[in-house]
Amino acid sequence: MDHDLDQINVIPLVDVMLVLLVIVLTTATFISTGQIPVELAKARHATAALEKPVVITLQPDGGVYVNQRAVAMDALDIALVGYARETPIIVRADRATLLERFVKLVDSVKDAGFTQVSLEVERS
Repeated sequence: MDHDLDQINVIPLVDVMLVLLVIVLTTATFISTGQIPVELAKARHATAALEKPVVITLQPDGGVYVNQRAVAMDALDIALVGYARETPIIVRADRATLLERFVKLVDSVKDAGFTQVSLEVERS
């Protein structure tokens, strides 16, 4: 009962390649934007920043990132210690974010001594 192996089963190979393709496409999407994905609000009048600002991203679930580093909301003032108080702060808040979370974040930034706080929006 010796059977010669005359066929190769490629189904496991295809499964592994599809998983790798999904991982590459997901990673490439994040790398191409270079930012944490949020849906910005739209505004008719928007201006570009002149200096390199500190970017604080606020996600709808309450996640906070300072220059793409995850930070707890309570530790936001600690994350901003190394920056000059004249540095502009740009808040990138998802449009689905609760207003209360946004106001709490802006209050924390202003309590830390920063005066130039602005909201990033998309031009409509």
